[in-house]
Amino acid sequence: MSLSRRQFLGWIGAAGTTAAAGSKATAATTHHFQGYPDAMAVLHDTTFCIGCRRCEGACNAVNELPAPEKPFTDLSVLENRRRTTSKAYTVVNQKPGNGSGPMFVKNQCNHCLEPACASVCFVKALTKSKEGAVVYDASVCVGCRYCMVACPFEIPTYEYDSAFSPRIMKCTMCHPRALEGKLPGCVDSCPTEALVFGKRDDLLKIARRRITRRTERYVDHIYGEREMGGTSWLYLSGVPFETIGMRMDLGVTPAPELTAGALGAVPMVVGLWPVLLTGIYAMSKRKEKIAAEEKALAVAEALTEADERAAAKLDATMEKAEQEKTAAVEKAVKEILTAEAKARAETEAAAAQDPQATGGNEKDA
Repeated sequence: MSLSRRQFLGWIGAAGTTAAAGSKATAATTHHFQGYPDAMAVLHDTTFCIGCRRCEGACNAVNELPAPEKPFTDLSVLENRRRTTSKAYTVVNQKPGNGSGPMFVKNQCNHCLEPACASVCFVKALTKSKEGAVVYDASVCVGCRYCMVACPFEIPTYEYDSAFSPRIMKCTMCHPRALEGKLPGCVDSCPTEALVFGKRDDLLKIARRRITRRTERYVDHIYGEREMGGTSWLYLSGVPFETIGMRMDLGVTPAPELTAGALGAVPMVVGLWPVLLTGIYAMSKRKEKIAAEEKALAVAEALTEADERAAAKLDATMEKAEQEKTAAVEKAVKEILTAEAKARAETEAAAAQDPQATGGNEKDA
C-alpha cells in the first residue's frame, strides 16, 4: 500500500475531529460480575505436567494453525521462555522445580470472569460467554489492539500480515467444541490428566481437596480463584507461583473497575488509536516494499555482473586453450619435419661413405 505523509496526516486530522466531537467510550463499567452459573473452566495441575507438548499439538490441529518451525516432539524449545503468538495459542514453559526436577507450566488465555480485554474493547469484539470462554468477533474488530495492552497476562496477539482484515488471536478454550459437548483439544490430549475440564465451582472443590490431602505436594493457593476477580483457568503448583512465572501483583479487583474511568477520560486516544496504527503499518509496509525492490535490483545487478565476469573468464580460457592447441600442433609438425630431415641426412651420409655398394647395385641391375 502506498501512503504519503499528507494522506496520513489527513487521516489523523479527520479522526481527531470525529473523536473530539463524538461520544465517550463506554466499554468499561464498575458493575462487578460474579460469573455465569455453571460456567466451565480448566484446572491445570502443574505437578502432573511432564512437558510433552501434546497439548500444543492438539491446539494447533483443532484451530488449524500453521505448523511450527520445530515439531511438537522437539522438547528443546522448552529450554527458552516462550509466549503465545498469533500462530500458537498455547505454549508450555519449563520452570525450576522443588528439587525433584523441573516443572512445566502451560500458558494460554486465562478467560477471566471479568476480562480486561473485553472491558477496554469499545466495539465489543471480545465478550465473556456464558459457557466460560472469552470469545472474539473479528467482524467488528477495528484492530486497535487496546486489548493487548490491557491484558495483564500478555496473551492476545495480532495478525500483522493483514492491514485491512486484522484479527486478534488467542485461545478460545475451544468454545465451538464446548458447544458440541466436547473437551477442549488440549484437555483431551493430555496423557497425565494435568488438565481437567468441568464446571468452575466443581474444579475449585477438586483443587481444594487435592491441597488438603497432599499438603506436602501443593502450595496452599489456587491461582485464578480470585486473581483479577477470578479466571476460568485455574492452577495448582508445588512451588510458589512466582517461581513458575505467574504474576502475584494483580490483586483481586476485576479489570473493569480499574479501566472504566481511564477509558472514559480519553475518547480521543481510543478514536485515534486504530488510525495511528493503520497509518504506521501502511508506511512501514511501503518502506518494506521499497527495500524489497532495492534488494531485488541489487541482486539482479550482481547476477548480471557475475554473468559478465563468467563469460569473460570463459572467453579467456577458450582463447588460451586454442593458443595452446595451435602451439602443440606446430611443435608436433616441427618435430616430424626435423626427424625426417635427420633421417634423410643420415641416408645421404651413408651413401657417400660406400659408393661401390651403390654402383654394384646399379651394375647388377
